Amino acid sequence: MSFASSRPIVVPGVPIGRLSESWRHCVGTGRLNLALRADYQESLARVQRDIGFRYIRGHGLLSDDMGVHRLSEGITRYSFTYVDQVFDRFLELGIRPFVELGFMPTALASGDDTVFWWKGNITPPKDWDEWAALVRAVVRHLVDRYGVDEVRTWPIEVWNEPNLVNFWKDADQEAYFRLYETTARTVKDVDAGLQVGGPAISPGSDQWWEPFAEFVTRRDVPIDFVSRHAYSSGPAQHVPFGTYQALGAPETLLDQFDAPRKHLAGTALAGLPVHITEYNSSYRPDNPIHDTAYHAAYLAPVLTGGTELVDSYSYWTFCDVFEEDNVPTSLFHGGFGLLTHRQVPKPTYHLYTFMARMGSHVLARGDDHLVCAFDDGRVTVLAWQPVGGTDGPAASERHDVRLSVPMTGPRAFVRRERVNEHDGNAFGAWRELGRPRSPDQRTIEVLRDCARPAVEHRSQVVSDGRLVLDLALSRHEVTFVELTPVHEEEHVGLDDRRLLGVSDDRLVAPHERT
Repeated sequence: MSFASSRPIVVPGVPIGRLSESWRHCVGTGRLNLALRADYQESLARVQRDIGFRYIRGHGLLSDDMGVHRLSEGITRYSFTYVDQVFDRFLELGIRPFVELGFMPTALASGDDTVFWWKGNITPPKDWDEWAALVRAVVRHLVDRYGVDEVRTWPIEVWNEPNLVNFWKDADQEAYFRLYETTARTVKDVDAGLQVGGPAISPGSDQWWEPFAEFVTRRDVPIDFVSRHAYSSGPAQHVPFGTYQALGAPETLLDQFDAPRKHLAGTALAGLPVHITEYNSSYRPDNPIHDTAYHAAYLAPVLTGGTELVDSYSYWTFCDVFEEDNVPTSLFHGGFGLLTHRQVPKPTYHLYTFMARMGSHVLARGDDHLVCAFDDGRVTVLAWQPVGGTDGPAASERHDVRLSVPMTGPRAFVRRERVNEHDGNAFGAWRELGRPRSPDQRTIEVLRDCARPAVEHRSQVVSDGRLVLDLALSRHEVTFVELTPVHEEEHVGLDDRRLLGVSDDRLVAPHERT
């Protein structure tokens, strides 16, 4: 495709809708105990400043390292020392908890089966009344501390991926249904206005939807939303301290987003809010794909295309302070995070920051672009090179996007930021530096500097209310463009032609041009 021979895509001047906030409704995190760490809190503060997620969801609220369920000399006590610190800090940073109830406290567990390096217990409670008492105590404490009106806005999800033997002993569906019913009824006993839902199933288990819907309907079990996870990777191919996997096309993630509504159509659960409470390409926390520019290009159509499919889709996770598979052995290690440890942005981080700066009115969508507008006349463009996963064709060295964009005024200020295999790519710089596992402070600063998107700007003529925007994207590029209408102001006596070295007519005010 060349600009000389191609006609631009004409972007309508009238919005086709508003840009949904579902893309940043929620983000994932490592287990909640990690939120007590400085690196974690610094990372979350940056994410909130640059992106501004609404909710945050993570495992381990009830695991032993949060210290909620305590047993001493036959006496049970519920302690919220760590929970309060974590949730207080979340709220200070402008993000609310999306509460996941799990895993099982050891003193209440019916077995010794655990998951992850940090050993989250995955067994049902040995005493269901004690489980209900624990849930009641936790939810009552949250209501008392933060107020019922606030906590009514916090979704409460029952467990995590009970369809997998890794997360729920024997993936026992009947036992999970009992857990869900006991928990949901207990939450509603505290306050009927609280939101509760599930079943938080993983990909490949859509056969759970029908029996789950039938169970909660037949027994009139409370449910305010349904949840599911989405990943597009194949079986793990392990190497020392890492994993590689084949990836399906990005569209497979959108198909998974859409699955709950399709499976629940015609049931009593049809029409409930749908939350994808985890999504990513790979489900492994040590897959190098997460660190790459390819990953940003891969997820661009998912981030922009999921907004109309579900009520939220939560990127897993916001930073690499994450220890499911033990403590990472290198700064770049294929972690889920948008940020590495020490707040080095990955290319996918920039994809999210670009999305956060898009206008609120959608003008056009395409396979390689999203165009939005602000009320003040600014137009924003997010464009990317399409990639197709493992079986897709190899990405070319260049991808062209040509748009005819509506614009007021005689000229526009065009500002562009780009992330690709070279620009805004700290992972690429890290490889060039020799892949230091534990970089010193100077090297970390170099990586942060190399992580900045490349910036370019220019002034461009608007003709008949249109600006033709030609974008040449390099390999695996995601680019953000902001077009600002320019209305020249007169400065009497100023003449840029008198400046030494100035020959560009664009620097001369219109009334001074000959």
